[in-house]
Amino acid sequence: GGESGPAVSIDDPAESLLLQAVNHDGLEMPPKKKLPQAQIDILTRWVEMGVPFAPELEQQVVEEEGPPQVTDAARQFWSFRPLQQPAPPRVRNKAWGRSPIDAFILARLEKEGLKPASPAEKTQLLRRAHYDLVGLPPSPQEVADFLADDSEKAFARVVDDLLESPQYGERWGRHWLDLVRYAESNSYERDGPKPFVWRYRDYVIQSLNDDKPYSQFMREQVAGDELAEVTPDSMIATGYYRLGIWQDEPVDRVQELYEDLDDIVSTTGQVFLGLTLNCCRCHDHKLDPLPQRDYYRFMAFFHGINRYGIRGGNTVADFSLREIANEEEKRNSQAVIDEHNRKVQELDGKIADFEKLVIEDFQPVEKQDFQDERNKIPLVKKRVGTVIDEQQFQQYVVLKEEQKKLRNFKPPALGQALVITEIGPKPRETFILARGNAHAPGDPVEPGFPEVLSFPDPQIQPPAEGAKTSNRRLALANWLADPANPLTARVMMNRVWQYHFGRGIVRSSNNFGYKGVPPTHPELLNWLAADFIAGDWKLKRMHRQIMLSSTYRMSSAAGKKGLQKDPTNNLFWRFDMRRLEAEEIRDSVLAVNGSLNPKMYGPSIYPVIPREVLHGQSRPGADWGKSSPQERARRSIYIHIKRSLVVPMIAAFDGPDPDATCPVRFVTTQPTQALGMLNSDYFNEQARVFAGFLRSRVPEDLPGQVRLALSRALQRMPAEAEVQRGVELIEALQQYEGVDANKALDLYCLMILNLNEFIYLD
Repeated sequence: GGESGPAVSIDDPAESLLLQAVNHDGLEMPPKKKLPQAQIDILTRWVEMGVPFAPELEQQVVEEEGPPQVTDAARQFWSFRPLQQPAPPRVRNKAWGRSPIDAFILARLEKEGLKPASPAEKTQLLRRAHYDLVGLPPSPQEVADFLADDSEKAFARVVDDLLESPQYGERWGRHWLDLVRYAESNSYERDGPKPFVWRYRDYVIQSLNDDKPYSQFMREQVAGDELAEVTPDSMIATGYYRLGIWQDEPVDRVQELYEDLDDIVSTTGQVFLGLTLNCCRCHDHKLDPLPQRDYYRFMAFFHGINRYGIRGGNTVADFSLREIANEEEKRNSQAVIDEHNRKVQELDGKIADFEKLVIEDFQPVEKQDFQDERNKIPLVKKRVGTVIDEQQFQQYVVLKEEQKKLRNFKPPALGQALVITEIGPKPRETFILARGNAHAPGDPVEPGFPEVLSFPDPQIQPPAEGAKTSNRRLALANWLADPANPLTARVMMNRVWQYHFGRGIVRSSNNFGYKGVPPTHPELLNWLAADFIAGDWKLKRMHRQIMLSSTYRMSSAAGKKGLQKDPTNNLFWRFDMRRLEAEEIRDSVLAVNGSLNPKMYGPSIYPVIPREVLHGQSRPGADWGKSSPQERARRSIYIHIKRSLVVPMIAAFDGPDPDATCPVRFVTTQPTQALGMLNSDYFNEQARVFAGFLRSRVPEDLPGQVRLALSRALQRMPAEAEVQRGVELIEALQQYEGVDANKALDLYCLMILNLNEFIYLD
């Protein structure tokens, strides 16, 4: 209870404040209208029973006044306990399960008297797997091949093929970019671009495709420049620190440094640990056993880093840009420069020898004018027919043109990347700041881990002679990747589950604290996390574990009993239907109409943005480039992300806010989505491309064009009634709307791209 006293009286249930409130007896909850009597009866019965709840969700924490304290009871909270792998529970329906995962799910269902949904149809399952792993629809040929394969291992082969596809990294890379607040501009009024930041995105895609162990993936991002072996990849990975917003004109530079550090503490704590450490910047955490001291000890790991820049681009280059070329690339670059210098020297000699022929004929003033490059050819031309002939003059012109080209030569640029740098091997002193005020230092602190996790203080390697960093971040990276860390693997496995099933075992996937949503299947999460570590932190192995289970293969068909007992599907008695994400919709349109450009990596692309949207900026269109049509047809992960100018389609379909970590994309249904898909220039243009594709593949055959359109968009063979309905629509458009055959097919294709079956799975 609160100020009015305990909410429930166990000794005298009828006197419980809770029941008085719901019955509007002195107190009124909810205030505007009483609950239905059936719901009041349920609450009454619950109070009479002694308010029982699931023991596995019990938070063994002693409630005290003020912020939670770090106690032995606090250390027994489910997410802070050491990780152990439980044995899968016994179930009655042993035939249903394919995996230990299924035992954990089925045991809960059997306990609640529920049954799992029927298996998904093969086309549904194939489409689900393709969007899960590569974010693109299966081709008609892939659908046909899967339907023709009746073997037990048919789906396993599909999963293996998709995991080996380079497009896997593009799909799952987008999930990671959501978490680490990836953007390519700095925010605020100027919102200037971040140079070479796209290399970090490419690093993420390549790392996932290579199935790099998650432990290594973490260590490279947190301390890639402090590892025993520093590589171009590990340097690029530290661009993680440079992804946030940057205030280039702060009122208070000292305070702004701590704003930058807070962004790093907040992101690192939530993404890797599921802890909202940022909530104890100004005081002890109000909800979790995290004292303010924990925040500043954690921040001390980062207290040696330089800001992204101070003001101009030159300071960004000084603090955040470094060459990443290897020795071979450097040698090759120098060889090109040496060859250029040789050509310049040889050409200059030829020109000097020729000019000796004419310069003796110059008047003194002409000799002075000859010093200016613009006068050389005209002055030499005057000597044609006296000192030189026409052929010699033309040879001179050619030599001068070649000289001009050589002077415009630019040495091949060595690769640069946006990286972290530090002030040196000795970081700044760290103090607990009163109310987070940079000008109110309190007690000094040293780097350390959250006290409730019971780890000793970090052993930080002394920096080597000539080192440029303190090795503090390396100590943090090693702790994050320590199998004894109870949070790292749990948090990541919860995310993997979330991206496969639509929500995590812990719905609050960035908050594993007291007020986060408790896990619906804590033992399953522990089993997954322990198995993840035992499998060398390999993500692809865990994808297989999950996707080959019977749980994953369920349909989304709703049963009456399931809807009554578990309408939000907390127990996973069926697979949740989902709408495609913004990038999936855009990429699917390009894939279906045959125009998708599969080019990977490199600088970002710039879709066409309507002029009206561009004018919403303080500097309309500033730093928004112009890509070729072929480049614009690349996948959405390569779109330039400008914080003040989000591509309208990505914004309309709930793309992430890049200013902070985005653990979950909330799905909305709003009119602007349908209006954009029906009326925007982009969708109408893509519909025309789709129609052109159909005409090229099935010329002079309207039913064939309709059949191909439906099969490509919906990844199934359409019924003849659907084909006939499409033909009738196209003919009606011509007959009643007066459009020609080409326009009618364009409009039909636009309708296809607006079908719910196109943008929803299952």
